[in-house]
Amino acid sequence: MYTVNDLYDLTHTYPAFAEYLKGFTYPWEALGGISEMILKIGETLSLDEFDHPSEDVWIAKDAKVFATAYIGGPCIIGHNTEVRQCAFIRGSALVGENCVVGNSTELKNVVLFDNVQVPHYNYVGDSILGYKAHMGAGSITSNVKSDKLLVVIKNGDEQVETGRKKVGAMLGDRVEVGCNSVLNPGTVIGRDTNVYPTSCVRGVIPENSIYKDQGNIVIKKK
Repeated sequence: MYTVNDLYDLTHTYPAFAEYLKGFTYPWEALGGISEMILKIGETLSLDEFDHPSEDVWIAKDAKVFATAYIGGPCIIGHNTEVRQCAFIRGSALVGENCVVGNSTELKNVVLFDNVQVPHYNYVGDSILGYKAHMGAGSITSNVKSDKLLVVIKNGDEQVETGRKKVGAMLGDRVEVGCNSVLNPGTVIGRDTNVYPTSCVRGVIPENSIYKDQGNIVIKKK
């Protein structure tokens, strides 16, 4: 329940990135190639549709970017996306269509599928957020363990080695993360799951569930 196919509808991202992601079993395996993919996609974008304001940065002409936002390359901002005041995009960010990157939100080595919202004071690093995923105000992805060891994805007794020091969160399509929550390194949240505000989340959380706390995860009623 934490493979690429389990988490993401690949029709809601850039086609070239979708093809790239299909080459992996687990989404975190794709983190190392995000920058290269952005550069490849950028070279194919029409200058009739995208501005190219600085090296390795492409911004859709119908996107709204506030003057106080910082956008470093490589980066692509998709159609009808809004990048609000004081957003800090450090680079290696592939942002889809109809997204919101909010005030004082920081992005680094991330992919936001279409219609993702990170609208208020979020940090999202080394993460992939699926279609219509939403992170409430102040919620963040923690991408480095305090002991600086390699991140391991934990699902009960099962453990998957990532081989990476930096892995944030993999959010499936339509995940809702409550305000002021922390997603610990290697968190994976399945499609259509809701996380209560002020949660401290780690490991693999099933799809279509409600995360109340670490020992209280319930499946949604149909």
